[in-house]
Amino acid sequence: MVNKEKKKGLSAAAVRSAAIESFIKLNPAAMIKNPVMFVVELSTIIVLLMVVFPHYFSSQDAIGFNITVFIILMFTLLFANFAEAIAEGRGKAQANSLKRSKQEMFANKLIGGKVVVIPSTELRKGDIFIVSQGEMIPGDGEIIEGLASVDESAITGESAAVIKEAGGDFSSVTGGTRVVSDWIKVRLTSDPGQSFIDRMIALVEGAKRQKSPNEIALDTLLTSLTVIFLIVVVTLAPIANYVGVHLEIPVLIALLVCLIPTTIGGLLSAIGIAGMDRVTQFNVLAMSGKAVEAAGDINTMILDKTGTITYGNRMASDIIPVGGNELVTLAAWAAISSAQDETPEGRSVLEWMKKQSMSYDASLAQGGEFIPFKAETRMSGMDLSDGRKVRKGSVDTVRKWVLAGGGLVPPDLEKVSNHVAALGGTPLAVAVDNELLGVIYLKDTVKPGMKERFQQLREMGIKTIMCTGDNPLTAATIAKEAGVDDFIAESTPEDKITVIRREQAEGKMVAMTGDGTNDAPALAQADVGLAMNSGTIAAKEAANMIDLDSDPSKIIEVVAIGKQLLMTRGALTTFSIANDIAKYFAIIPAMFMLAIPEMGVLNIMKLGSPLSAILSALIFNAIIIPLLIPLAIKGVTYKPMSGSRLLSRNLLIYGLGGVIVPFAGIKLLDYVVRLWV
Repeated sequence: MVNKEKKKGLSAAAVRSAAIESFIKLNPAAMIKNPVMFVVELSTIIVLLMVVFPHYFSSQDAIGFNITVFIILMFTLLFANFAEAIAEGRGKAQANSLKRSKQEMFANKLIGGKVVVIPSTELRKGDIFIVSQGEMIPGDGEIIEGLASVDESAITGESAAVIKEAGGDFSSVTGGTRVVSDWIKVRLTSDPGQSFIDRMIALVEGAKRQKSPNEIALDTLLTSLTVIFLIVVVTLAPIANYVGVHLEIPVLIALLVCLIPTTIGGLLSAIGIAGMDRVTQFNVLAMSGKAVEAAGDINTMILDKTGTITYGNRMASDIIPVGGNELVTLAAWAAISSAQDETPEGRSVLEWMKKQSMSYDASLAQGGEFIPFKAETRMSGMDLSDGRKVRKGSVDTVRKWVLAGGGLVPPDLEKVSNHVAALGGTPLAVAVDNELLGVIYLKDTVKPGMKERFQQLREMGIKTIMCTGDNPLTAATIAKEAGVDDFIAESTPEDKITVIRREQAEGKMVAMTGDGTNDAPALAQADVGLAMNSGTIAAKEAANMIDLDSDPSKIIEVVAIGKQLLMTRGALTTFSIANDIAKYFAIIPAMFMLAIPEMGVLNIMKLGSPLSAILSALIFNAIIIPLLIPLAIKGVTYKPMSGSRLLSRNLLIYGLGGVIVPFAGIKLLDYVVRLWV
């Protein structure tokens, strides 16, 4: 669920805080990080000196114009700083709340079998603590004992509590969440200052945001354009003197500030911070801005079938004997193999037995050793105390296990398993020692709307590949129903890494979701790895994004947010550069028209006077920044389409619009300025 906070408008307190921060950010040490706006600040200082010490620079009759230019330049700086401060402020409120909750937390640490209450900041990795009903969980950890209902709304915005228990898929807990019922014993898995809540605080504080390669490249471009225009303006003065035109320094500064890309320079940082904030408000923790932007460049998406494309709750729908075996016998052994199996599949076998009013000898399972499922073996089961071994797992691996033990494979096994697979189900074979008894029919369901979402990804130019441990027939059925482009059946962790590397070798950017330890290598290899909050610590550490809601399909929205970030930056850059055309036709004729009447042909806007033309262009240059802040924060509306169509659309809207809007705006301002001057 998207955090409800993002739906709210800016509060008065947030605006006041951003306004104050706008002045603080005028510190040259902070401004120099943005070369474009730093040049504007230096220009503002020069004009201020001309106002304070006019006799050193110009005649007294120019003070009024100089003061006006100074005020406009100062507002240009403040508007740019305000945009960045607003973007940062959206996350800082959440960060401050998290900091307060962290400082106020205590931990019931177990020391020598006794509970000692200590501040949560004194906990160390490996420490064990107990959290009871109503208490806050003081740090990230794994539940080693107990079961509890946990309220994660402080982190995720989701009001419904989540059941967490030891040994299950949901054994991971996050610091800052609250136990609302029962109790749990937890082992801390993060070092001081490295917890999930610490990383989230670091993320939402804009000052700690790392620039992505794309943003660095754009910074370099904007800096280069600024240097070029600076050289042009500096050389323009002697050229003007040569043709008999004397250009005052404030006029040259006005020209410089209008021609350098101040609009995108003032909004660039805000766009990046807002993009990170949109991901955070979507309950996804990105480890850096690079990960968010990488999501926007994704060409290939690797998705696990279970939990992502399908609901993941594969339930035992039927049990089918093979080789002439009795249903009662097969069902009993299936139940014994699942008696200590805490996976949803294992539990569903026992539920199926209850629904069918069938029983089994539970004492056999109690005295045996449980063999957990592993990605390498793709089987689980029991080694009984009487020496017998029972296994359940993929048909292929159980068949090999039976053959390796000297047993025979019933001839109707393939027919039954193919039938189950053709129905979109997953067949699990059940065997005891060297005898294969039958198949468990596990049924899974594709989530509603997945086919339409994959079609959207296709329109974005993104290839989707489904990975599943199911056999090829089952995988093909689900892939067709979901509408993915390709699939890998009976996949192993190595298969996922192989397909990721193959795609990357072709120059493609790859995204992947995962939650298990076996997913960690592939998550680390992918350009964008989205781990589930309910997953293992290994998966979280390997990924560069973590979904607090543990919704694997959210990778689709993350990609859309990344693309929106890139598109917003590109659109406003196009708009900013296109603005310069109108400013050129406003200021250049105004500078030379009196001395060179022929320059009047360039005054296509028919502006009132050289003075009003310069001030109108400068004012427009300042006010366009706050007018574009909502677009920079919210982002340009993204619609799935090909890159060529997207480019054409942006050039039409923001390129052509960037030319037309300044012409209209400067002309309107000229009418107002003429009344004043």
